[in-house]
Amino acid sequence: MNLDIPESLAAGVSGEAPRRARGRPRKTADERDDGNRRRELIRGAAKLFRAQGFAGTSTRDIATAVGMRSGSPFYHFESKEALLAAVMLEGMQGALQRQNAALADLPPHADVRERLRVLVRNHFDVLLGPDSDFIPVMLYEWRSLDATQRSEVNRLKDEYEAAWVPVFEALHATRQLTGDPVLARLMIFGALNWSVQWYAPPSGRSARARGRASLDELTTSALQLFLKEPA
Repeated sequence: MNLDIPESLAAGVSGEAPRRARGRPRKTADERDDGNRRRELIRGAAKLFRAQGFAGTSTRDIATAVGMRSGSPFYHFESKEALLAAVMLEGMQGALQRQNAALADLPPHADVRERLRVLVRNHFDVLLGPDSDFIPVMLYEWRSLDATQRSEVNRLKDEYEAAWVPVFEALHATRQLTGDPVLARLMIFGALNWSVQWYAPPSGRSARARGRASLDELTTSALQLFLKEPA
């Protein structure tokens, strides 16, 4: 009986290497980045989401802002929601890296009060300093994420806040922080985060207006509000 064996199988039986499928091979994630265009999209989207809101920003707006064709963002992200999640993840990853670096720079003998100063100062820099669009977007567009996306961002947020927990507990133990440490932490984060609504950086030698102060001055004022002097 004569059996017609497909060419691909015949190659395997004869020991010859199977022929490669025609066409371009699938790109890796790094190759798809195409000259860091993906990161440009994330940064451009962060600025527009902060300025115009998620609902008020179209993918066409984002593409135009970074010099792309209107459909090009979908080469990197399957939807505008996926791009929003990437903005928040990028923001939390950057905030966590900066916080870890700031704490690592502390001298070994730094006391708990100085550790809080570093944490607060870094948090103000994350919220209000250069390249600071990411976290405000997370604060005000949180409900636009789905459950899976929220879980991914929450994991990084919990890691970021975990560094603050022993500091608040130590301050409470020495009576420099009154009230429950957990509630105090939540209220302090709320106060710090709200600064994105009113803060304006100082400009030249003009008289200081409402909210115009350096980030160091903001940090000092925040600590004066939150902490009692050690006994």
